This record gives sequence, C-alpha cells and structure tokens, in this order.
Amino acid sequence: MTLFEGITQRIVETPRLSVNILERTGDDPATPSERTLVLVHGNVSSALFWQPLMQDLPGDLRVVAIDLRGYGGTEHAPVDATRGVRDYSDDVHETLVELGIPTAHLVGWSLGGGVVMQYALDHPVLSLTLESPVSPYGFGGTRRDGSRLTDDDAGCGGGGGNPDFVQRLIDHDRSDEAPTSPRNVFRSVYVAPGFRTEHEDEWVESMLTTSTATGNYPGDGVPSANWPGFAAGTVGVLNTLAPQYYDVSGITDLADKPPVLWIHGTLDPIVSDASVYDFNNLGKLGIVPGWPGDEVAPPQEMVSQMRDVLDRYSAAGGRVTELRLEGVGHTPHLERPAEFRHALLTVIGYVAATSQPAPPTEAIILKSAD
Repeated sequence: MTLFEGITQRIVETPRLSVNILERTGDDPATPSERTLVLVHGNVSSALFWQPLMQDLPGDLRVVAIDLRGYGGTEHAPVDATRGVRDYSDDVHETLVELGIPTAHLVGWSLGGGVVMQYALDHPVLSLTLESPVSPYGFGGTRRDGSRLTDDDAGCGGGGGNPDFVQRLIDHDRSDEAPTSPRNVFRSVYVAPGFRTEHEDEWVESMLTTSTATGNYPGDGVPSANWPGFAAGTVGVLNTLAPQYYDVSGITDLADKPPVLWIHGTLDPIVSDASVYDFNNLGKLGIVPGWPGDEVAPPQEMVSQMRDVLDRYSAAGGRVTELRLEGVGHTPHLERPAEFRHALLTVIGYVAATSQPAPPTEAIILKSAD
C-alpha cells in the first residue's frame, strides 16, 4: 500500500468486520461533525484513490477514507447482494460508530455514490457529495422511470463481468499489453482520453487490491431465458446494483434532506446514458449479438435517471447543486481537482465560512436548484 505524504493507515475493528481506513497526520479526532468528511470509493479501487484530495483539503477538517469490504486493506468478507449495497453502508456506519463520528459529510464516488445514498436513507448525514454516482435505480435493466425491464434483471450483475479482466486482477497484471489489463482499463474508462497522471502506478495498485474471492468481485450470475442469456445472482459486487435489490430513489422522501452536490463528467463512459458496460447499449451497438431492440432492451439512461431523482429531491425542498465538467471522465476528483475541491468545500459550508476564492469558472457549469 503506497501512502502519500501526510496520509496514515489503520485497521478499525467493528462488530461486522475489520475495516481499513486512511486518515491525515494531525487531524483532530475531536473535530466536530460539521467539519468531518467521510470518503467512500468506487468499484475496482480503494481509499488510495482519495489521497490527493485528502492532501489538498484544509487542515482544520477531519478526513476519513474507508476501504469497502473486499477492497484495499479491509477484510474480504462476502457481500450479500440481496441487501443491495446495505452490507457496504452498514459497514461504513459501524466504522463511524467505532470512530466516535455520529454524523458527517459523506462523499461517494461511483459505487460509493450508491453506498452514501443508501446510508442517507438509514442514518442522518450533513451533506451528500455524489461523484459520478451509479444511478439511483442500479446498473442496467431499467427504463428512464426506474421500472425493471425483466423479472430476473437479465443482462445485469455478476454474469456481465469480463473473465479476462477478472483473471488479470487475480494475476496482479500491471502491464499495458491487453485492453483488459487494469492499467488500460484505467486509461480507457476511468479518465477522459488524453488525461495523464504521475500516479498511474498507484491507481493500478489500488485496482489490484480488489478481491475476486467468492462473494466479492464480480459476483455470480444465473441463466436467463431473456436476452442476453444471463441474469443477476445473489452474491458479489455487481449483483448489489441489480434493480431487484437496489433502489435508493427514496431519498426524495427524506424528511430531513441534506444538501446534495452532484459532480460528473461529460465523457464518463461508465455512468452514462450510453454506458460501455450496459449490455443493452452494447447490444444496440452490435457488440453483443441478438439484441431484441429498444422496446424490449433499451439502454439505461443513467445520468438522466440521476437528474430526474435530484429534480424531485429539489422540488420536495432539498438543495441540489450540479457540477457538470466538460471533457472529464469518471474521476473528476483526479481530473479537475481544483473545481472538485471548491465545490465540495462549498456544499459543506466551509467556503462561505472562510471566504475561500473560487477556481477559474470557465471549467465549471453550476446549476443550483433550491
């Protein structure tokens, strides 16, 4: 585990499992909740991805980044996908209990966005920052309104995992010799074309911490009579987002609505209205044969679904800010760190309290719905 300057790591023992966290040297455990940030990473990654942001945040905040089960240094316990992402959100809650953090500002990236939305359904939070978040209706298999396409969620879940990519995770492949190597997956779908980083080796190492043990990544699949011939199983990461198990659109009904910041890039190929990982979209493109057409298997409009839910959240009294970054991929906090940091500090109330200057505005499109 490569730790950047000023970042420390430790294991927190909870009643559920042993959880690895990253913290900053010098952060005060007595920092009030209003100045505490909890960062939750995405799929095939770990808390290591948060280190540049942790280094860049003001020193009078407390920042905790948590490894989800099956990632990083956290115990590789199996995931019960029939609970949606609740295994993950319950792990986060138990970790915060052990740390003496009753509530906090939550930041979730990709899968982590789904985890923090589920957390907000179950526990009070001060704000939600959703970075490239999974749709509130899961990954694949739904129409724009969130209704399911099939009774078994055909084309969703663990059966859609790429076997060669999984094997390369098992082999700890650090090369760039194949399109399915973790390094090339990072270059092609985590970041926008042309983005370069001096920390690529560290991000690949983070990806390689992903557990491929039974019940972790990618999860199981079952045969289906519906195209494309497989459906969601009951264990593992990818199945947690099957529509039959996962639906966090109920955040619109929260009595106490924390402010929400939604950050996403226009070139994100993973969470998109035309995702490269959505089998229905791959069928429409002719990559997966036999696609039965838009009436039966339309691509999931993931970004539009997120916007629809947040529009309803706003109409019901919640405060929503959208940061839409042109030319950015799936990792805005790496690709546009200044804009990401400023928007985050604004939603938690830090910028208003300290009069921090804004970054150049030409890179940001902000829309606030009150």
